[in-house]
Amino acid sequence: MAPSTQHPHVVVHSPALDGSRRVTLGEEPLGVATHADDVAEILRLADLYVTDVAESDLVEWQGGGPDDWPGLSEHHDA
Repeated sequence: MAPSTQHPHVVVHSPALDGSRRVTLGEEPLGVATHADDVAEILRLADLYVTDVAESDLVEWQGGGPDDWPGLSEHHDA
């Protein structure tokens, strides 16, 4: 049997009402992010070293890209 060449499938889900986004690896929840930097840290803690989460083919962004965190800007600006 040939070794699998499939890469991990990381999903950054659509923003929740508070603007946070769940991050999963397949069916496994990895964490909740409030910024793209959080996504990178969550992946690092899962031993998935992605240097640019915005451009990586390993990361699928649902409901908006790495700059879409609706509802959180007022929390970070305060």
